[in-house]
Amino acid sequence: MSIHLETHGRFASLGETFYSRVRPEPLPDPRLVSLNPRLAAKFGLNETDFRKPELLEIFAGNRLPHGASPLAMRYAGHQFGHFVPQLGDGRALMLGEWRDEEGTLWELQLKGAGMTPYSRSGDGRAVLRSTIREYLCSEAMHGLGIPTTRALCIVGSDEEVYREQIETAAVLARLAPSHLRFGSFEVFYYRGQHEPLQVLGDYLLKHHYPQLSDEDNPYLALFREVVARTARLIARWQLVGFAHGVMNTDNMSMLGLTLDYGPFGFLDAYEPGFVCNHSDHEGRYAFDRQPAIGRWNLTCLAQAMLPLFAEEPQAAVELAQEVLDGYEPAFMAAYAQGMRAKLGLQTALSEDHRLVTDLLHIMAANRVDYTRVFRTLAGFRREDKGRSCKAADEFVDREAFYHWSEDYAGRLAQENRRDRERAKAMNRVNPKYVLRNYLAQQAIDRAENGDYAEIGRLLALLASPFDEQPENEPYAALPPDWASALSVSCSS
Repeated sequence: MSIHLETHGRFASLGETFYSRVRPEPLPDPRLVSLNPRLAAKFGLNETDFRKPELLEIFAGNRLPHGASPLAMRYAGHQFGHFVPQLGDGRALMLGEWRDEEGTLWELQLKGAGMTPYSRSGDGRAVLRSTIREYLCSEAMHGLGIPTTRALCIVGSDEEVYREQIETAAVLARLAPSHLRFGSFEVFYYRGQHEPLQVLGDYLLKHHYPQLSDEDNPYLALFREVVARTARLIARWQLVGFAHGVMNTDNMSMLGLTLDYGPFGFLDAYEPGFVCNHSDHEGRYAFDRQPAIGRWNLTCLAQAMLPLFAEEPQAAVELAQEVLDGYEPAFMAAYAQGMRAKLGLQTALSEDHRLVTDLLHIMAANRVDYTRVFRTLAGFRREDKGRSCKAADEFVDREAFYHWSEDYAGRLAQENRRDRERAKAMNRVNPKYVLRNYLAQQAIDRAENGDYAEIGRLLALLASPFDEQPENEPYAALPPDWASALSVSCSS
């Protein structure tokens, strides 16, 4: 069984202004570490196919599939607030575009397949540890219904790679409708090359936003849609307690996807200022700063797209500012709607904001587990005002929770909804299972000793994070004490 990519890929047809041609470096003695069966099925493939040498060689980067046109994308970016004029795919390359059985085109990338012209001082490889983290988290986000790149498989090897220590190499097969980033525009704007900006804008309008092509100002409409998607995306991150860790503009998707998983972290104990990235010494990308950073990044994108908005610079600035002003209302609307759903509220009242902020305040004061509190709130009963609710068990200061419960019970009384119906609705939006760092670490530790079974267990678990899954109850428990000592950084 082989795979066939589109011979004339859409992005490849743009020309080498936007990328560099590069071939993957062979991975010695490759072996299949894990396969995502649900995603493979979209392409008519299964695990038996991936056990065959031909397919394994393709996803190791040792053989090019039919129609492949491998390339590394060129882009720049603001990293931790500072502009870097050229970055690009330093350890990823796109083999081409792959059509699934429904006719949808996906860009197929190999991450960790060797050096590219953008590797700088790097070796272009990925290690098993970081590959497992991205593989599991991208699929965990998909299970949560959050827009994301997808992960098809991991191919491993005994090839040694040096990071903080000697580790083994791995290649991740990553899929997305497009991997274009904010930095894809920035690289040309800061070079004073405005024609490629229009080419990129036209490409996105034609292939990903065709409904905007007839707008009076299609490029401004494109930017407006990216603003809206980014606002909704980050709202959804906040709602599930996800911290990205490295929200540089080169890690921000033009399609509003969660892109590039490194030192991410899901909240355990609720801490608004949680910094998941050990390399982020100033806390720039702390959990509670993500919404503001989203707007900052969009401002960088607006700057790069200004030549597309209007011929007169001041007019372009004014148009961009008007669109940017819509970011916060869009974020707040998505967040408020999501929080009402998490609390089982169907209607919107002005008092809901205070109800949410009061709950988050006592959650922070008690350092309760973010995921468990919202999940167990489904058991809240109006008649006893939360006295029998398991959520109370999460709080050291139960009286603070009971005090809040009075207001919550009163708010629920304003809606004509049975407790059982509300509980079902809440369990559809409040996950029971998330990819906590310690769970990922356990899978990594076992994999580094040759046992890949835990990766598969987590992959299956996180595909249905809202289901009870009684056989997997331990995965919903409070993290062990040692989990708080885990540290992840940009090398993760």
